[in-house]
Amino acid sequence: MSPTNETSTDGGAQLDDDQLFGQLAEKDRVQLSSQERVEVLLDAYVFTPGRVAWGDWRTRFGIIVISLFVLTGTVGTRIVNSPGTNQAPVNHQPFDGGLGAITEEGGWIDTTQTFPWVEFHAPLGASNYGEPIGRQLVHATPDMLQMVIAGAIVSVGLAAFIGITAGYKGGRVDSMLMSLTDIVMTMPGLPLIIVIAAIYPPKQAWLVGVVLAIDSWPGLARALRSQVLTLREESYVEASRTMGISSGSILTRDITPQLMPYILINAAGAGRSVIFQSVALYFLGVLPFTTANWGIMMDTAYSEGYALVNLNNFYQIFWPMLAVIIISFGLILFSQGMDRVFNPRIRARHAKKIGGEDEEPGH
Repeated sequence: MSPTNETSTDGGAQLDDDQLFGQLAEKDRVQLSSQERVEVLLDAYVFTPGRVAWGDWRTRFGIIVISLFVLTGTVGTRIVNSPGTNQAPVNHQPFDGGLGAITEEGGWIDTTQTFPWVEFHAPLGASNYGEPIGRQLVHATPDMLQMVIAGAIVSVGLAAFIGITAGYKGGRVDSMLMSLTDIVMTMPGLPLIIVIAAIYPPKQAWLVGVVLAIDSWPGLARALRSQVLTLREESYVEASRTMGISSGSILTRDITPQLMPYILINAAGAGRSVIFQSVALYFLGVLPFTTANWGIMMDTAYSEGYALVNLNNFYQIFWPMLAVIIISFGLILFSQGMDRVFNPRIRARHAKKIGGEDEEPGH
C-alpha cells in the first residue's frame, strides 16, 4: 500500500484502508432518532412476529383455541356461577329445554345462567349429582391451565438449560449434566409419580404439573445437546468467541434462537403430556381429588354415572374428553405454526424497511 502522502492518478491524496473504509462506513451509516429506534425494535420483536404468526392458519387456529381456554379460565369463572349439587335434575340430558323455578320441597333449583342477551338452561346436561356439566367445565379450566403452564415451564426449562449448557460448555460440565440426565432417564416415570403423590399429595394444581414434569425433560435435554454440539462449530459462533463475546450472550443471541422452534414444539408436547397424564391419573384415582379438573369429572361420570355402560349418560364423560382433545389440538397447531416465526427469511419478508415502508409480503 502506498503511503498516505502519495498522490493518486487523479491528483488527490492516497488513503489507507482504515481511512477508506471508515469514510464508507460513515457514509452508509443510518442515523435514527429515538422514536425510530423504538419503532424498529417493536417491528422486529412484536409486529413482524405477529404478522408472520397470523399469516399461518395453524397459528391462527391455535391462538384462537388457547385464547378461548384462557378467557374461560379467567373471565368465564367470574361470569358463570359455581357448580353445585342439585342445581339441575339428576342426569339431565344436554339441550333439553328449560328447567323451571326453585321448588319449596327441597328439590332441584333453577340452573338458568342469565346474560344480558340470552339465558342458558344447563345446555350441556347435568351429572349424577345434579351438577351442570357446563359450569363444571368452566370452573375446572383454571386448574388445568395451571397444570399445563407449570408442567411445560419445568419440563422445557430444565431441558433447555441443561441441554444447551452441556452442549456448549463441554468437558466436565457436559459429563456431569449428562450423567444427571441419564440417571433421571432410567427412573420409571409412572411409579415415581405414584410414590411422590402418595408421600406428598400435591394439593395445588400447579404442583401437580411440576410433579408430572419431573421425568419428562431428559429426552429433550439430550436432543438439544446434540444440536448445540453442531451449532457451536458454526462460523458465526466462532466469530463471536473470537471477538470476546461472553458465553451467556452467545447462548442467548446466537444459539438459543436457532433452537426455539424445536423448543416450542416440545413445550406444546409437554403441555399435552401434562393434560393426558393428569386426566388419566385423576381418572384412576392415583392423584388426590383436591382440585376440580376434567379428570375428576370423567372419573365421577364413570364411577357414579356409569357413562360407559349407560349410553344415555355418555355425555357426562364426552364433554371433558372433548375439552382435552380441543386444547391438545390447539397446542399442536400453535407450535407448528410458530416454526415460521423463527424463520429469519420469512421474518425478513414481513419486516418493515428502516424508512417506514412495508416490504412486499412473501407468499
